[in-house]
Amino acid sequence: MHLTPRILTLTASIAWRHATADPVRAVLLASRMLPPRLRGALRVIGPYGTAAALWAGGDRARALAVLERDPRRQAAFALAVDRPQAARSAIARLRDTDKRRPILAARLAWREGRLTDATRALDSTGSRRGRRGRRPRPIERRLRRALAAGTPARVSVGSKAPRPAQAGPVLHLVTDALPSTSAGYTIRTHEIAKAQRDAGLDPHVVTGPGFPVTKGILDGRRRVTLDGVPYHRLLPWTLTGQESQAVELTARLVSRLRPSVLHPASNYSNARVALALRDRYGIPVVYEVRGFWEDTWLSRHPEDAKALKESDLYQAIRAAETACMRAADLVITLGEAMRDEIASRGVPADKIEIVPNAVDEAFFRPLTPAPHDDYVIGTVTTLVPHEGIGTLLAATRILRGRDVPARALIVGDGPDRAALERQARADGTAATFTGRVPAARVRDFHALLDVFVVPRTRDRVCQLVTPLKPVEAMASGLCVVTSELSALAEIVKHEVTGMLTMPQDPVSLADCLEWLYRNPDVRAKLGAAAREWVAEDRTWTRNAERYRLAYANMR
Repeated sequence: MHLTPRILTLTASIAWRHATADPVRAVLLASRMLPPRLRGALRVIGPYGTAAALWAGGDRARALAVLERDPRRQAAFALAVDRPQAARSAIARLRDTDKRRPILAARLAWREGRLTDATRALDSTGSRRGRRGRRPRPIERRLRRALAAGTPARVSVGSKAPRPAQAGPVLHLVTDALPSTSAGYTIRTHEIAKAQRDAGLDPHVVTGPGFPVTKGILDGRRRVTLDGVPYHRLLPWTLTGQESQAVELTARLVSRLRPSVLHPASNYSNARVALALRDRYGIPVVYEVRGFWEDTWLSRHPEDAKALKESDLYQAIRAAETACMRAADLVITLGEAMRDEIASRGVPADKIEIVPNAVDEAFFRPLTPAPHDDYVIGTVTTLVPHEGIGTLLAATRILRGRDVPARALIVGDGPDRAALERQARADGTAATFTGRVPAARVRDFHALLDVFVVPRTRDRVCQLVTPLKPVEAMASGLCVVTSELSALAEIVKHEVTGMLTMPQDPVSLADCLEWLYRNPDVRAKLGAAAREWVAEDRTWTRNAERYRLAYANMR
């Protein structure tokens, strides 16, 4: 830790915002930070602590059940853990005269993206405390920000014409970054910057206000250099959460660096900061669309996806993203399905470039397989619902029933980890969960795998966005099996560079994996073909040239 008075003050500011916006969620965040053996101590703070300890341990049904007698508490807890259906049932049990009902109804509407309904629920509170009291105030602020986010008029359209790209640094504006956060998003940022540096460009990276303190990492360094790439951090004394604060903090860095290109990456909040700075300094903006955040939100609640897609929040985020895409001087994205989606929003095709996910040359070094008796099938990913890890666990159990010595190896962490581990134990599934591992150790786990599996769901975000991890596995020469989705079919050609199976179908996945188990020569052939395909065109060195041309050709 690198503690300074500024970081301590910033930490207190962030903690206070969490506590006042949602005290129950603050308890949950604390439960995640505690080692498993200490989570039981949360029970001393009452029913919320007991529920939080159970939830952190993966026992989600009991966590909600312990609050059954108090619908207020059950609704508040269900909202904090993002279970709107449970919250709706609990709120329905409250009397119409209950003073907390409008506040809880507003929070439920917020969680479901019904921003107008949330505002009406708050306005319906008859008391001054309901309208202006301490508790609803953070909700009302978030509602106003979310509603404003969907107003395209607020996005700069370039009142000051950008000057042509010229010699000078490239400033990447991102949400989070290495070394504090390791994920596909942050790895892509770092590999881009390293490759651009090696190609003679001068890349710098700046993270959002408050990072990494906002992630619970008390690191007061304002600049960190990693592999020769400078990472700048915007660390104010307090965090307002306002876009204007992000613009002013980033403007100080822009004035000092004098970049030739502003290169924000998803989501729209980074793009809006860059567009505001374009108006101020006349620097062209390249918006890199790495995902569609509104569809990622949908994927967390597939059972309500149809209704959520019509919600105020979904439409607001989509409108903000679309406005940023149209306003940018150039849009870069990861694949063909994403390019088609962006073009469908009115962005001219000649203003969209594809720079796909790629790998470092180190991934082409031969693996040293670790000896093992099991048939190891697994993945490296963030453990969230749309990754479909439950399907992989179910397929593993089916294979064991067919006398295939299958073992699932799940490398990574995320909000679903505890529940997935509990599922595996309850079903007697042979599975190993490693938790988060450093990016430098990923290939150590590749060496343990016989097949790399990407069992993504049918959610819209999975249809559109191509992940990085399967490309890394292909470069390592692993046989890759993925769900048959548009974005994944761009990188895996069935029975050529891998295998495709029906999404969310454990039997289909098990059938494919069993056939590969009984045909190890096919596994080797598919892995070799995948490695050759990646080596031909999917390296960060090749991508650096794509970026150089894109910057040079901006009009």
